[in-house]
Amino acid sequence: MKNTFSILFIAFLFVGCQQNIKPADIAKINGYWEIEKVVFEKGKDKEYGMNESYDFFKISNNKGIRKKVMPQLDGTFLVNDVYENVTVRFADNKVFLDYSTPYMKWSEELIALSEEELVLLNKEKTEYHYKKATSINLLGDGKKAK
Repeated sequence: MKNTFSILFIAFLFVGCQQNIKPADIAKINGYWEIEKVVFEKGKDKEYGMNESYDFFKISNNKGIRKKVMPQLDGTFLVNDVYENVTVRFADNKVFLDYSTPYMKWSEELIALSEEELVLLNKEKTEYHYKKATSINLLGDGKKAK
């Protein structure tokens, strides 16, 4: 009986700690995100030290784009014309990012979102943990990066 109460308590604690993402929070996605780690369903994590590319999101009225950009040492980004269309979908107290390109469609569940953190879960139960990217400026000249 004691174990049953312990299990129920832990289950309620877990459910209570899940972030409730509201439509107003979606604006926090906009900007540059650097992948920090990937957590696989089997429990193996892959940590990322430095990334050659960031994900850039620009979403307004629950529609927008995601594209890969490459940070440069002077604080700027190299970009190309390749992007994915993104639609934000709210369903069953969950939030999903639906992606589409001319070749493919897929979705990821938005697990956590703050000014500094973004966590996405794909259909293979792989979690992608992002941190808000900051500009790189190794010039040391005191000038602000663009």
